[in-house]
Amino acid sequence: MKRTFAVILVALAAAALFAGLVHVVLIAAHVSEPAATTVQGLTPRRLWATMVAALALVGVVIGGLALTRPTSRFGTASGRLGAIAALAAGLIAAINGALNLATANGGPGTGNGVVGAAGAFVLGLIALALGWVALVRYRRTALRSGRIV
Repeated sequence: MKRTFAVILVALAAAALFAGLVHVVLIAAHVSEPAATTVQGLTPRRLWATMVAALALVGVVIGGLALTRPTSRFGTASGRLGAIAALAAGLIAAINGALNLATANGGPGTGNGVVGAAGAFVLGLIALALGWVALVRYRRTALRSGRIV
């Protein structure tokens, strides 16, 4: 019971931190004011932001798996491969999220996908950090075991 409560509490704290970071990114990009009239439906910019956010989420998951399981049954290179994949996905997501925010001419509700782009930017940075830590950990364990990296 205590562990379940702790997991729920940590998940809520992580969600609040993520929402706060997305809000900070929206304020920094000067697109935090909602639109006077909202655009309904899926626009090309919203689709772009959604796809990039999905890529960033995949990068976070891959980075987390590479960090927690540096080796797997697929061989010893999967830890390094997972770290590099998380780095690549995080970099692509962060750059595309920043580009979408830079080209947006309005805030939430304008159809520009600024909320998705801000989320992609934050998740992309998280994926970059996880991939970097996993790659450093992989190199450190490879040097200790005598393998050449």
